[in-house]
Amino acid sequence: MFESPPFWMYLLGFVLLLGPLVTLHELGHLLVGRWFGVEAEAFSVGFGKEIAGFTDKRGTRWKLSALPLGGYVQFRGDMNPASVPDPHAPVEEGSFQAAALWKRALIVAAGPVTNLLLAILIFAGFFAIIGKPVIVGVEDSRTIGAFAEGSVAQAAGMEVGDVIVAIDRQPVRDFTELKTRVALHPGKRMIFTLEREGDRIDLPVTTASAERRDNFGNVSTEGLIGIAPAGGKYEIEKVGIFEAIPLGVKQSWDLTSMMITGIRQIVTGERSVKELGGPLKIAKYSGEQLSMGAAAFIHFAALISLNLAFINFLPIPALDGGHLMFYAAEAIRRKPVGPQATEWAYRTGIALVLMLMAVVTVNDIIALPIFGS
Repeated sequence: MFESPPFWMYLLGFVLLLGPLVTLHELGHLLVGRWFGVEAEAFSVGFGKEIAGFTDKRGTRWKLSALPLGGYVQFRGDMNPASVPDPHAPVEEGSFQAAALWKRALIVAAGPVTNLLLAILIFAGFFAIIGKPVIVGVEDSRTIGAFAEGSVAQAAGMEVGDVIVAIDRQPVRDFTELKTRVALHPGKRMIFTLEREGDRIDLPVTTASAERRDNFGNVSTEGLIGIAPAGGKYEIEKVGIFEAIPLGVKQSWDLTSMMITGIRQIVTGERSVKELGGPLKIAKYSGEQLSMGAAAFIHFAALISLNLAFINFLPIPALDGGHLMFYAAEAIRRKPVGPQATEWAYRTGIALVLMLMAVVTVNDIIALPIFGS
């Protein structure tokens, strides 16, 4: 177990994490907007009252605001920081609404795309510097070599020598993917497709549910079936930059798939809503990762950057994905959504975001040590 970092390290980690990620996200919007000739009235890191700022020669107010939970770019023609179109603003050259539909879509998408590209580049950098883990010394790592005591796989009828080729009809490439897929589904009935002496067998197995604690005492719940591969060991294989980039893309895709699975499980009740974390939990984890060194902190930043990209692409009004949803409707209808419908949609979206923030903040507070967690 590691000692908990001092309080100042949580604050420093939070600032060093969200500050650059939010700034890069908003810079994505701003730079693409300027590229297309759209004027920006304000660029803010944080929300609420301005703490410090300056106005550049283009008339854009750059500012640091009091609530460090995000940021925004307010373009000419926006009614507020949520980028709700101002129905009374004139549609003239330089305003956001005067830009072609495809340009507006690219400006909005540029923020989360910047976060996504950053995550890919960081993951690719780790692969290029460290290498990729591979299992060597075994022909097929999906082959079962042994069972743990009390293995649910053995109890369900799996045997040593069986090769697990699919889970829930989805192919499995290696033992690492098998382990990851099972870990995402604690206590769930899954169908394992096995190859045994030339035959294929579909075997239902209900995964066990286990609590894991990391070096700082953080608890997570994961599924397991109690198997080990038939021989082999992990080694690090060096890769070049041209191979590292596709590996970074693949890791980003795999992690995004895990996020989607986690959200679906929370919606369907398979996982508790208590597993959702907010700014306090991000501050906690960022301080812990910072205390472990630059490499751990940068890797964690890539995870959060990927989360920011994913969340902002959700089709919720007030988020980037909500704007893109309106643009899709505009493209189909060949005219913008009416101002009244737009206003109510954004009000609903903002209410949903605030409700989610309230839930995750309550979760964070309950998880504090003073409440016995």
